[in-house]
Amino acid sequence: MSELDVHSGSYRVPRTEGADLIIRWASATDTGRKREVNQDALIARFPLFVVADGMGGHEAGEVASAAVVDHLGSLLDSGATVSRENLENSLRGAVHQMAEAVGPSELGTGTTITGVVYAGAGAAESQWSVLNIGDSRVYRLAEGRLDQITVDHSIVQELLSAGAISPAEAENHPHGNVITRAVGLNEDPIPDYVTVRTSPGARWVVCSDGLTKELTDYGIQHFLETSETPADALLAMFTAALGNGGRDNISAIVFDELLDDASVAAETPNTPTSSSDVSTQAPADEATSAATAANPAVTATAND
Repeated sequence: MSELDVHSGSYRVPRTEGADLIIRWASATDTGRKREVNQDALIARFPLFVVADGMGGHEAGEVASAAVVDHLGSLLDSGATVSRENLENSLRGAVHQMAEAVGPSELGTGTTITGVVYAGAGAAESQWSVLNIGDSRVYRLAEGRLDQITVDHSIVQELLSAGAISPAEAENHPHGNVITRAVGLNEDPIPDYVTVRTSPGARWVVCSDGLTKELTDYGIQHFLETSETPADALLAMFTAALGNGGRDNISAIVFDELLDDASVAAETPNTPTSSSDVSTQAPADEATSAATAANPAVTATAND
């Protein structure tokens, strides 16, 4: 594997009660071993951690994922609250940008989007808002348990939910790449949302399906548990995924929730190494939930 370009950063989140929260992250993307173009894009800037996996012919997927990341970056740069309304307006702007860049196409263009937004400013009981359209995923490892927080929008997931196929059959299903929702493709880009309470000690993964095609949930948990830092976890997972074939582009963000630690805070005090510091935070009452997760820290309702 060529050297992986990992971007890292950390941010101190003040809280009104108890120790401050330190968010420490690392992100990377790789074209993989089979594709010629990387159609993934990501943004890792507190309070927003998002991965987009583009689709469509003639580099249209690359245009779509880049448009999403561009508009989300502009939202952060503006200093506006990263609310549900502002996120969705940014995605609508990205759809217009895709249409202007690609023009009429029989194949169309679109992108998945999944990610996590910090949705509590200064509160003792702060929380995250998880968003998803498509089959990229968010996982959380806490207290020895790995939970998939998002629910895939895919043919295979619908078959699983209906009991028509088993998890084992889903692994190699011929329609494994067919998704049922995307940003673009003539639909309003409204994600599903899930609210999750912060949990110091938890480690999160936001990733495209290029990672989950090559690693099982057990494999992801193993690398998260045996790696000291988010950057170490990324390197271990990418090495394994590429070693298993690397059939698709691979993108991932790993971040940790830590209680105030002077050594961590001193290393990069409120200053991400890969981007400008952004202190904009979505208020907790903006976080809307929309998926199911069997974890008491997760609040979820369906969004049709």
